[in-house]
Amino acid sequence: MKIFIGSDHRGVEIKKEIMKNLEEDGFDIYNTKTPNKEVDDYPDFAFEVGENVIKNDDSLGILICGNGIGISIAANKVKGIRCARVFNEDDAFKSKNHNGANVIAIGADIPLEKAMSIIDVFISTKMANEERHLKRINKIINYENGEYNEL
Repeated sequence: MKIFIGSDHRGVEIKKEIMKNLEEDGFDIYNTKTPNKEVDDYPDFAFEVGENVIKNDDSLGILICGNGIGISIAANKVKGIRCARVFNEDDAFKSKNHNGANVIAIGADIPLEKAMSIIDVFISTKMANEERHLKRINKIINYENGEYNEL
């Protein structure tokens, strides 16, 4: 499985540790090509990760910024991305299993052990497959494609 990861300047250090742990677990990890600077802009990393997840079937994305909120908002502007800002393992599970998230965003100040636990849950959770969840995800996809007519 390919996992694309990106962070703004606030998340560089934890991103390095996450990448190292995931590579040791045998995952194909792809860091963003956009270089980090002392001060950079989270949308650049969100867009790059999002575009790569869309281009690569069965891939996932991990994003990190100060609190995970801004980068998740930016990622959700990429057509086909469903990014959830997650704070714990339950969020990670439900974002993928209930909401079909293909990218998660976390805050840079989360302890590494907690971040890895959240990421492990996200990676190992199966995508949504219950009818009630698929129905809702399809409404989002239809709206994104301009095909939603239930308003």
